Amino acid sequence: MNFTFPWPYSPGEWLAWIGAALTMLFGILHLLVPQVFGTAPSSRGGSRSLLGGFYAGIGLSAILFAQPFTYAALCLGWALAALGQVFSILFDKGSASAKLPMLVGALFMAALPFLFLWGYVS
Repeated sequence: MNFTFPWPYSPGEWLAWIGAALTMLFGILHLLVPQVFGTAPSSRGGSRSLLGGFYAGIGLSAILFAQPFTYAALCLGWALAALGQVFSILFDKGSASAKLPMLVGALFMAALPFLFLWGYVS
């Protein structure tokens, strides 16, 4: 079985690939230096594995396989992360303006593969 690296060719594929690459880089950064994200020392182990490892893995799998279903998983993951931010703004105490950048970032990351999957950018 031959495995070749699926390099993106169209602008839509590039958008989805960039979303996957940014997700993977976010995961690697969280895996290696979770304190950058304000993670308390007592919870860094869980943060490294759940946030760092998972995001790095899903981003890498989307890059390596470059299939619509892997991009859909990436899109849904970021969309549900955005929904979690909306719930946090609505129900948790704290400043909504401090949570707004994370919401915008999650929506942006969900939009990259979404635009390719639904044919808005081909």
